[in-house]
Amino acid sequence: MLKYILKRILTFIPMLLAISLISFIISIAAPGDPVERMTKSDQEGGADASAGSNAEEKERVRKQLGLHLPIFYFSVSNYAIPDTLYKIDKKERENIEGLIHQFGNWKAIEKYYKSLKKGLSEHYEMKPQDLLLDDSLSEETIRSEWNNIAAALTSLLQESNVDIVSQNYKVIESTLNNNHFSHLSNVFREIKNNKLYMENNSERWKLYVPDIKFYGADNQYHVWIFGNGRDRHGIIRGDFGRSYNDKQEIKDKIWERIGISFLLSILSIFIAYLISIPIGIYSAYKKDSFADRGMSLLLFILYSLPSFFIGTLLLLWFANTENFYWFPESGIENAVTVDPNWKWWEWEAIKHRAPYLVLPLFTYTYGSFAFLSRIMRIGMIDVIAQDYIRTARAKGLSENKVILKHALRNSLLPIITVFAAVFPMAVGGSVIIEVIFSIPGMGSEIFIAITNQDYPMIISFFTLAGLLTMIGYLVSDILYALVDPRISYK
Repeated sequence: MLKYILKRILTFIPMLLAISLISFIISIAAPGDPVERMTKSDQEGGADASAGSNAEEKERVRKQLGLHLPIFYFSVSNYAIPDTLYKIDKKERENIEGLIHQFGNWKAIEKYYKSLKKGLSEHYEMKPQDLLLDDSLSEETIRSEWNNIAAALTSLLQESNVDIVSQNYKVIESTLNNNHFSHLSNVFREIKNNKLYMENNSERWKLYVPDIKFYGADNQYHVWIFGNGRDRHGIIRGDFGRSYNDKQEIKDKIWERIGISFLLSILSIFIAYLISIPIGIYSAYKKDSFADRGMSLLLFILYSLPSFFIGTLLLLWFANTENFYWFPESGIENAVTVDPNWKWWEWEAIKHRAPYLVLPLFTYTYGSFAFLSRIMRIGMIDVIAQDYIRTARAKGLSENKVILKHALRNSLLPIITVFAAVFPMAVGGSVIIEVIFSIPGMGSEIFIAITNQDYPMIISFFTLAGLLTMIGYLVSDILYALVDPRISYK
């Protein structure tokens, strides 16, 4: 058995590598720029007042997230793609990739890109009042036209669509042609000349020449897995980075909430098995009887009712002051009366939190009754038909001993398979139920993460769910051997 367990654990390694790689690909392919998400600039002082500090903050966050590094150990692209493209911000990088696809001449594109960056930088350093030649304009008009130029230059850095680019150039040209901020003409002339040079010196043939670039271990994937030895420890040590939503450590958020979802999962499985197994045994023993058909009908009616409907109905009837206010309507504890020094296993803590769990647990569990009881029924019917059961009866053993000792043990194998789901359920919880009852578990946290496009949190959930699924099936295999002596692992 020990040898088998070690072999199974070793097979986890390639699976975890595959899961981590898929998770990483999803994270880098996700829409939006993580740097932009984590550095929402304060616009109160105006764009020109905060531009320098915001750029420094973005650079700091890029290094903190490891986005200033190559993406992987190597890249397969074409000869037109430079080996330093990863250093550019995501939005600007997408624009540059579009320009490379159009023209293929990286040197010309780089020159054009740098002139845009230079023009935007000089624009922010200049004061519009000092450059304006037309004194008849109001301050509001000055500020509006000045910001229009900045917006057009920023869009040129981030957009390669021909129509949008043409519109941005028209905005800048119309402002300068009206003798507004004409001192910017030299900057704009340089940008136009570099654009013209890029268009007239196309090298699209480079797009058809394959190229492989190697970057070594100093890359984003390596840091994501193993850390960088300083501020990042890698997912192999439980460091999933920071949330985009509140910038908290994801590992801290997971540990705060996973216990609640795990408790609900364990209690739900325990209650479901406690009720479903006896029902399945009785249905198998009374096969095709009125009791068997009646219980099957009732359980399948419950199974057909969606959990969000039952949860809402329970809240309206049993957590509503207008009907029966028997249970609390949300949360897992009363923030006023709870004692923070209570341990979760202490009687006072259990007595305090138990009323909060009644309605969620019923909503969590009722749908499993039909499924588990039918599995138990089918397994028991198959076992009861075996020769050794007839032999046990022929020996004169009581019916209770035949069913509960000889038949039950061997009919538990399908039930054990279902038990493996308890581990990934602890990570995902039940999103609908936790949201309905405002339970601060992993399910509600994942719902918030998806709503806010908090990709690090989503990827962490995906990775942990994969790991716990493998652990769950390993536990199931071990339980198989404990329940059925005919099963052995060598």
